[in-house]
Amino acid sequence: MLTSLPNVLLAIAGLLVVISAVQPLARRLALSETVLLALVGILIGIGSAFLIETKATDALDDVASTLLHFPINAEGFLVIFLPILVFHGALTIEARRLARDAASVLVLAVVAVVVTTAAIGFALYPISGVSLVACLMLGAIVATTDPSAVVAVFRDIGADGRLTRLVEGESLLNDAAAISIFAILLEQLTRHHGADFSHAALLLATSFGGGLLIGFVLARLMLFAVPLLGGSRAAEMTMTLALPYVAYILCDEFLGYSGVVAAAAAGLTLSAIGPSTFRPQSWRFLQDVWTQLAFWASSLVFILASILVPRLLLGMRLFDVVLLVVVVLAALAARAAVLFGLLPVLAAAKLSQKVPTPFKLTMLWGGLRGAITLALALAVTENRHIPPEIQHFVAVLATGFVLFTLLVAGTTLPALVRRLGLDRLSPIDQALRSQVVAIGLGVVGDQIRETAEEFGFTPGATHHVTADYERRSSQAMAANTFDEAIADRDRVVLGLISFASQERTLLLGIFRDRTIPRRLMEGLLRSVEAMIDAARSDGRFGYLRAVRRRLQPSWRFRAAHALHRFLRIDPPLMYCMMERFERLLVMHLVFTSMDRFLHERMDPVLGKRVADIVGEITHRRQEYLEAAIDTLRVQYPGYAEALERRMLRRIGVRFEEREYTRLREESLIGEELYDQIMRELTERRDQASQRLRFNLQSGMDRRVRELPMFASLDQATLHDLSMRLTMRFAAPGEKLVRPRRRVRSVFFVSAGTVEIKAGDETFRLRDGDFFGVDDVLNARRSTIGARAINFTNLLELRRRDFEHILADNPTLGERIAQVVAQQRADREAAARAEAESKAAPPAPAEPEVETETESAAQAQAESEDGVAYPLPRPHLVH
Repeated sequence: MLTSLPNVLLAIAGLLVVISAVQPLARRLALSETVLLALVGILIGIGSAFLIETKATDALDDVASTLLHFPINAEGFLVIFLPILVFHGALTIEARRLARDAASVLVLAVVAVVVTTAAIGFALYPISGVSLVACLMLGAIVATTDPSAVVAVFRDIGADGRLTRLVEGESLLNDAAAISIFAILLEQLTRHHGADFSHAALLLATSFGGGLLIGFVLARLMLFAVPLLGGSRAAEMTMTLALPYVAYILCDEFLGYSGVVAAAAAGLTLSAIGPSTFRPQSWRFLQDVWTQLAFWASSLVFILASILVPRLLLGMRLFDVVLLVVVVLAALAARAAVLFGLLPVLAAAKLSQKVPTPFKLTMLWGGLRGAITLALALAVTENRHIPPEIQHFVAVLATGFVLFTLLVAGTTLPALVRRLGLDRLSPIDQALRSQVVAIGLGVVGDQIRETAEEFGFTPGATHHVTADYERRSSQAMAANTFDEAIADRDRVVLGLISFASQERTLLLGIFRDRTIPRRLMEGLLRSVEAMIDAARSDGRFGYLRAVRRRLQPSWRFRAAHALHRFLRIDPPLMYCMMERFERLLVMHLVFTSMDRFLHERMDPVLGKRVADIVGEITHRRQEYLEAAIDTLRVQYPGYAEALERRMLRRIGVRFEEREYTRLREESLIGEELYDQIMRELTERRDQASQRLRFNLQSGMDRRVRELPMFASLDQATLHDLSMRLTMRFAAPGEKLVRPRRRVRSVFFVSAGTVEIKAGDETFRLRDGDFFGVDDVLNARRSTIGARAINFTNLLELRRRDFEHILADNPTLGERIAQVVAQQRADREAAARAEAESKAAPPAPAEPEVETETESAAQAQAESEDGVAYPLPRPHLVH
């Protein structure tokens, strides 16, 4: 039998030709592409055996022999094809949406595999005549579902998106569980050990956890290296191709962890963070290339494995059919126990979203097996340390089970999905579709009419085409149940999700234009995704909570501030301040660009009233954003202006690039001139992207001098004081001082508003005011509570430094004491005046009526924000 390289290449080329023909043929026959590939592979296997045995011709014997005895073993199948398939499957999953079903996916991927392995093993052991370890190993082999087989069917029939995600997530990780259990049992079988379940469970947990960690770390390292590649799409693609193989082989061969889990974790990490790391055009290129690679890999591995089916079924007996029926029934029973027994428990415990019964029925019948199962069965037949009777037992039952799932379950699965209505849109999506189609057809009809007039088409041709659009638009309007099917609350949520999705699109556009750096883009996209998820789960209240979290200082900022405050280490806070400045300005730039989308695009689809409500909610968000920007601008006006100039320069460079590109496309400038102009633009873009210098102490002397109590200090003391002060940035509602807690600092309000509660008295402090002095001077626990009303910039002076300043300036202490006493007297006088006004008989006046709108607005301010955004009301100012 010749297996020379030309024969191997000819066999692969022939299989690729067959694969390219199978795809359109499957659509024509209304069959699943995976099922048809399996049938074709089996026919090729039978045909190759026939060509070798027949004496009619010897011309194709070499190629037929190569196909039947392909020069690759089971381990080669797994190492070559599995990393690509798993990585691509993870790359195409929306990782953030999958996270909401993480508990369900882990149960299906791990627990279901363990239960299926045990059910099949213990069902076969009494009647099969082989050892329990061999029966359990067969259970592990057939417990893994094939991602390409299952998902291909769902995508062909347009199944529900969440159902597809659940099956994709399960298929990604159950390969790892099944292969890990298979490897443990295979080792016990070949070394003649008994089944040690506790040791196997520990190895499985270690294998999973280690694979997740290694895959995540390697993916993050790769993403960190991407900016160093200079934007070369070929280099970026090459690095992503190496990633799954490095993760798989490093874990599988050297660390003893699951290589499949490592490849899946790397793919999920890239799916979640890649869009904010790669340029949009590079990300699309990467996805396109990976889609093609996965198509080749999945098709080749499936057809090569199917060619082996006739060989694996040699010597099948009638009793093997009985055993196969036992395997099928045990597998279905085990899967049903997990789907209908464990998943409801997760939902009741609030660990996962509820999985509807139609989803469970589809997943029960849709557990298709494929190439991985056949490759594992082939690995058993190739192992010389396994007795022949066990090889036959595994090969026949595993292959028969794969054929049952593909030829019986696979062919009937589309009908089941349609019968359960899982290929149809939800009522809300159907109503929205009618609304969108009706509006879209009307707009397109008007555009066609204008185009016909511009190009001088005859009225007859114009009328014929536009009449068709008018008819379709009328039909869509007649079927439009949008107003009845979607409640106002749902439309508001839909509007917020659309608004945030459009914001994500604009951010990607800005990133494509290279106007913002990668790290900043990653954080902005992550926060937009959080707003979409919050709006989808908790409506407008969740959306506003996500907005506030987005504007609050990050944990990195707080850690850097702690280093600055306690250890006087400034660089981390300087970088965080620069990033926060730029982040807020980009958010402001994007948000102001959304007004046109809100009124021109959202109004017709969701209705003006809903668009107005969405506008009010987003306007409130804009107020939060402007308050946060103003707080920083007051403290650092020079840096804010320099940052705006740099951003405008970047935008200008992009406008230049677009203009010169348009001139080249119109053939007004040649390629050489265009290339020279682009090189100059690249230099200017690099200059505009250089990091600005930032000084934390900038403007500190001026801010200290503006505080009334320090106005009389000399320059040396002012400088000493400004060097001892640290900055504190407080988000709305943040607690600054708690009652009966030890006071360690004096606070001066540089910009913003702070609410003080002293006993039953509540008043507010604004720019130039201070608090905490009385408690620090008297060395007592706090008698007040203080919290920020809006984004507030404070200057904090620790007690030790405050005492040092007072010791050097005795007159300052006296002045502070006078100011504190005067302010206390002013508050007491104001309180007495208020009490007297309440005791006096009321003067005749028009009765004040709190309108329903004001009451609702107040309730909204308290319920939505949870913490403290009270509406304006009379208050005593400190």
